[in-house]
Amino acid sequence: MLLVKKGYPEEDEFVFCTITNIQYHCVFAKLDEYDNKSGMIHISEIASGRIRNIREYVKEGKKVVCKVLRISEEKGHIDLSLRRVNEAQRRGKINDIKQELAAEKIIEFVAAKKKLKPIILFNKVYPSVHAEYTHLYECFEDVASDGVSLQKIGIDTELATELETVIKQRIRPPEIHLGGELHLTSYDPKGVDLIKQTLEKAKADGITIKYSAAGRYLIDAQGEEPKSTEKLLNKTVAAVEQFAKKKNVVMNFVRKGE
Repeated sequence: MLLVKKGYPEEDEFVFCTITNIQYHCVFAKLDEYDNKSGMIHISEIASGRIRNIREYVKEGKKVVCKVLRISEEKGHIDLSLRRVNEAQRRGKINDIKQELAAEKIIEFVAAKKKLKPIILFNKVYPSVHAEYTHLYECFEDVASDGVSLQKIGIDTELATELETVIKQRIRPPEIHLGGELHLTSYDPKGVDLIKQTLEKAKADGITIKYSAAGRYLIDAQGEEPKSTEKLLNKTVAAVEQFAKKKNVVMNFVRKGE
């Protein structure tokens, strides 16, 4: 990783580590995000229950997510735990790391074009980004959504332009989902067919309809920008409502979260 944090992590922080040494009662791990920092995982913090063979749980070179338990800066000790990291926390940390590596790949690509060492370019970009964002990828994601100008946060104009071009090529804006539930009722002898015809009016690019329960259908609008996604949902619901009235189908739309 290009980003190497100085100092010590915070207690209760989740850190990405590499197992470096396994002993009978403990394991040592390198903190990948921190400069020359290692921590110890006591056997009691490897997993719940009795452990007969510590090597059944960890191997040298394995990447793991640990929780920081205690720090002694005077002694240079960092106590870590594996067993106190649940699956959601582990996945969240790994996802953060993957995203940061993806952002750093963009830095590396632009650095190669400019015939610079990646770390030199990184050091030109990161301070400005870090003043506004916790993570590099978070900033790049906003750039991909046309919400942020790198130049406006302090990056040189030429470099900002080059980075923004590559960012928009490589990072897709997060997809937005808006929707709710359509309630459709018909007392006509051909009610089933009329409801099917009504649902046909909801078919459009970016719209998904799923059966939920008797007379109830989930509608989901997908898009990359909130206003346009909201407009798509409203237009679709209005079209369904207009057709339903013509066919004497009783329709009610309940927004998600209401």
